Amino acid sequence: MRALSWMVLGLGGLCLLLGILALAGIAPVLYGGWLLTAGIAGLFAGWYLSLSAGMLESAGGGEQARLRLRRLSRLKYDLGAWFIMAPCAILFLFFIYDPLIESVRLSFFETKGMTTVRFVGFQNYRRMLIHPDFWPSVRNSFMYTFWSLAIGFMVPIVMSVIVNEMIIGKNLARTAIYLPVIVPGLATVVLWRFIFSAEASGGMNMLLAALGLPRTTYLSNPSIVIPIIVLTMTWRNAGSTTLIYLAGLQSIDPQHYEAAIIDGAGVWRRLIHITIPNIYNLARTLLILQIIAVFQIIYEPLVMTNGGPNNASVSMMQVVYRYAFERFDYSHATAMSVIIAVILLALTLVYNRIGKPSEAY
Repeated sequence: MRALSWMVLGLGGLCLLLGILALAGIAPVLYGGWLLTAGIAGLFAGWYLSLSAGMLESAGGGEQARLRLRRLSRLKYDLGAWFIMAPCAILFLFFIYDPLIESVRLSFFETKGMTTVRFVGFQNYRRMLIHPDFWPSVRNSFMYTFWSLAIGFMVPIVMSVIVNEMIIGKNLARTAIYLPVIVPGLATVVLWRFIFSAEASGGMNMLLAALGLPRTTYLSNPSIVIPIIVLTMTWRNAGSTTLIYLAGLQSIDPQHYEAAIIDGAGVWRRLIHITIPNIYNLARTLLILQIIAVFQIIYEPLVMTNGGPNNASVSMMQVVYRYAFERFDYSHATAMSVIIAVILLALTLVYNRIGKPSEAY
């Protein structure tokens, strides 16, 4: 077994080296991501075989032998778990980590299409930082996140509490809340673009005309275009988040509410001292997920305003789209993607540092 483990480790190390050289563009080897994945798997398998061989060789008699055999049995159990996870892990490596590594690599090269021409270091990043669309897109992405938290974060919580307190029509309310989620996203955006159209046939302007008020431009107003886009996102996505909160509320022990009612606690006291502490950890998780999702907003401003007026609603992901699919400049597109990933990673680290999980009842 010892010889087999060294052979597997050698093959894994060779695949890992070839994968790194291929992804770095040093060696003309195809399928660098696959080789890198095979190398990591080979090193893990070789380490496991070497560890198992060492335990079998060093196992003596008595209690020490039983302890080592118990550890070996535990390793075999863990290996079975890894085999169960292997299909998903392999797909995750191929479709997530391989494109991620390839994007980082392309960001350091001058490219012609998807083909690397020459290594340029951080030149693509420097060009992105001085591009006129970069800083407006950064500001707007943070503004999207801010308005999403200001408008859309509390809406699902309030709706879930209301539905949870309902006695009649609870199933109907759940269905009605979730209906916007079923509508295709592009259809939702087109619908809201018609509602906020500046033309006389726009939904809001038709309502204003019926009330005898002058029509207004909405999506052409830089001061309100981002809140309007966030409002459309909230209308579509709040339903699924509401059902998640509703599941969390229904997992709370009813005895807590019964005891609070006996002690004379009203609705607000029950909400503050029972409901909120029990869904705090859930809200904490959904908050960071919402920040990550909204920061990568693309098709709402792309369809509704195309980033206008005058870059007032352009997002960082829309800049990536322009470089990748309008100019076919993948080096700058990947550089922008890496910048977005770094910002989101920093936000996540800061958030996890500040926000501490609480103990539910």
